[in-house]
Amino acid sequence: MKKLFVMLCIGTLVLGSLGCGRKDENQNSQNNQSSAATTESTPVPEESESIAETGAPDGHDYSTGWTEEMNAIKTAITDKIGENYWPTMALDPEMLESAFGVTPDMYDDYLAEMPMISTNVDTLVIVKAKEGQADAVEEVLTAYRDTLVNDTMQYPMNVGKIQASRVERIGNYVCFVQLGGDTMGAAEKGDEAVITHCQEANEMVIEIIGQQVQ
Repeated sequence: MKKLFVMLCIGTLVLGSLGCGRKDENQNSQNNQSSAATTESTPVPEESESIAETGAPDGHDYSTGWTEEMNAIKTAITDKIGENYWPTMALDPEMLESAFGVTPDMYDDYLAEMPMISTNVDTLVIVKAKEGQADAVEEVLTAYRDTLVNDTMQYPMNVGKIQASRVERIGNYVCFVQLGGDTMGAAEKGDEAVITHCQEANEMVIEIIGQQVQ
């Protein structure tokens, strides 16, 4: 959860910085009168520029959305599970690296979405690894999952989802799937029922991803 908190703080700072502006004051020397100060908005760099600085592959501007391939995968998933798809925040390349350790030199493309609040842990990461980098991606995603599993400070309501999470490799695609959505009904039957519910949700999503990329 510490990584999620750090990532959310980064996101908040980035959003807050976009509203900054600067003011220029001009004097009217001919009339010896002070003119009103004029305010100009600070030019906000194009998002593609900031992404380019992180080394995003192929210059794709992730601020405009996922690539056609990744968007098709997500659409197939959300069409199947509907409102039970809970990740709400898209991660840009810098946030992907900060949260998961997946660096731009590891992938050709990706999709990464997480919750905006720490009480919800539903997460989906799909990395299309560069040639020779799939092992490295699998290693860092597995390390991320291990950290979550070993963190005893997790909210009790999320333990089942975390225990059921998976790192799955499909060719050169490596996925971290931690889904389940609403587990209230399963929780009434006990912890094992929650884990089973989430495992089934994750398996369904992995099957969909496999159908889309093969």
